[in-house]
Amino acid sequence: MPSKPLLTDTDFRVSVPVQVRMSDLDPFVHVNNGNQCHYFDLGRSFYLEKVLQNQVDWKTIDLVLAHIELDFAAPVEFHDQIVCETKIVEIGNKSLKMVQQLRDTKTNTVKTVCRSVLSGFDRQTHQSIPIQEKYKRLIREFEGIGC
Repeated sequence: MPSKPLLTDTDFRVSVPVQVRMSDLDPFVHVNNGNQCHYFDLGRSFYLEKVLQNQVDWKTIDLVLAHIELDFAAPVEFHDQIVCETKIVEIGNKSLKMVQQLRDTKTNTVKTVCRSVLSGFDRQTHQSIPIQEKYKRLIREFEGIGC
């Protein structure tokens, strides 16, 4: 069971359906834990494109995934109808804290919770940089996060 409380589905303003593929399954016929990271990547990209109102080019965007932790609450199985729900819960000077969950829409069961940190990153110098004010403003407006 996850060590931290789960958010309810009403806390998430961004949700993207995930197609479970046969190749995602492990010998236990569950979605492999590593493959679930791909689902969260999809949710992260979908979230940023929705909030920033632009297609994300991961080769040039000045954000990078700096930390990720997963709590596996229940196995994701082949016939589950999964959505990846995503939100940013905290905005710092150089980082954003994101929470995501994989939820089965048939049973409303939260299968996996992901907590991650995105950091501002200069791809030329490979140095940490502040998060763009434009990003902060758009996220605050979208999520209703106070200053």
